[in-house]
Amino acid sequence: MKTTLAFTLALLCAAPAMAQQTAPDAAGEELPNRIVGDLGAGVFHLERNGLAKHSHNTVLPYAYFDYGRFFARLDTFGVKTAKLGYGYLEFAGRINFEGFDADRGLHRRSNPIPLGIGTYQETPYGAFFLNAFYDFNKSHGTIAEAIYAAQVDVGRVSIYPQVGVEHRSANYNNYFFGVDATESTASGLRQYSVGSSTSPILGISADVPVVGDWKLNMTWRRKWLGDSLSQSPLIRRKVEDMALIALSYHFK
Repeated sequence: MKTTLAFTLALLCAAPAMAQQTAPDAAGEELPNRIVGDLGAGVFHLERNGLAKHSHNTVLPYAYFDYGRFFARLDTFGVKTAKLGYGYLEFAGRINFEGFDADRGLHRRSNPIPLGIGTYQETPYGAFFLNAFYDFNKSHGTIAEAIYAAQVDVGRVSIYPQVGVEHRSANYNNYFFGVDATESTASGLRQYSVGSSTSPILGISADVPVVGDWKLNMTWRRKWLGDSLSQSPLIRRKVEDMALIALSYHFK
């Protein structure tokens, strides 16, 4: 369970760094009927947040590609529909294992099932990721995110500074990080009701050519948790950091 959660959070943090990989191919096709993108493996480092959690490194698959209208952006999968601006209107789902088993007097939290809509806009001014998800499982809450990634080339190395924001509804936050009266009595933690939260995000990524179509993908990212969320007794730190380094093969 810990490994899966680490995978999910790492992928979520890494996704905006890969904007350049879904550009039209050399033939000008926007929806080529073949795999276009990166496949490989990487080492993901997460500073785990929450009770009794610690940082660790995990080797996991690394995948970011398009196949016709289908896309896989690490933890996010979906289908491109109608053309919209510089991209498409997308129906998407996200792999998320934020739930946890009953422990230390706390009730079990079921993993969310985030489904929603979004778009990836690769403009002349940079790439924009806009997504909105509704949890069709227990929390019935929402997650919305807006992330911008620019590209700066230094020789053969491409660098991607990123800035964004994530908003979580009160229903979502309170289901996963609230402490009700029963849990407070059983666990000794203070009772706490979590409201909605808005968390700024800052990061930087780099793609470094190795040989042929192989390259290293590196990312560091930090998210500052909103006050309502960070003050939960189930949260250990007010910031969440991640880093990754992956070796991938680029399919053209």
